[in-house]
Amino acid sequence: MSSTGMALAPEYADEAVGDIFAGYLETLALIERLHRLLLDVIKDEFERIARHEVNAVQALLLFNIGAKTMTAGELKNRGYYQGSNVSYNLKKLVEAGYINHSRSEIDRRAVRVRLTERGMEVHRIVADLFRRHAGDLGCDQRLRDGGIEGMNADLRGLERYWTEEIRYIY
Repeated sequence: MSSTGMALAPEYADEAVGDIFAGYLETLALIERLHRLLLDVIKDEFERIARHEVNAVQALLLFNIGAKTMTAGELKNRGYYQGSNVSYNLKKLVEAGYINHSRSEIDRRAVRVRLTERGMEVHRIVADLFRRHAGDLGCDQRLRDGGIEGMNADLRGLERYWTEEIRYIY
């Protein structure tokens, strides 16, 4: 049984491979849980300040757009969101006055979005939350010696590996 509670298949019974496999499964589970927890943390922050007009996914979307002007396709390509999720949430945010949208001059099919002042206010709330977390993590010794930089380097390596898997396996 691996540390994640999953039984290893016989082909992974070799101890070295089994240890890596078990660690990889734990990493996958952590990534999933961390994303859900991030959304819960954002939701809790908005509940704490009695702002119920956007959900956590929408608040994160507004944070990631920030001061930039971009298309829904760019948001999806940057890996922030799934396609239909982006379109649905952008539509709701436009209707609620958090985002302005306009057709691209170059490609009339593309819609460019940017935050309104109301959207920038949500962006600032999430940015302040993340700034507070970064300060806490920097002081708390919750991370290993490599800290945030080491963790990010490891995650970028995993991201490169997965990207190569998608691009080069037929």
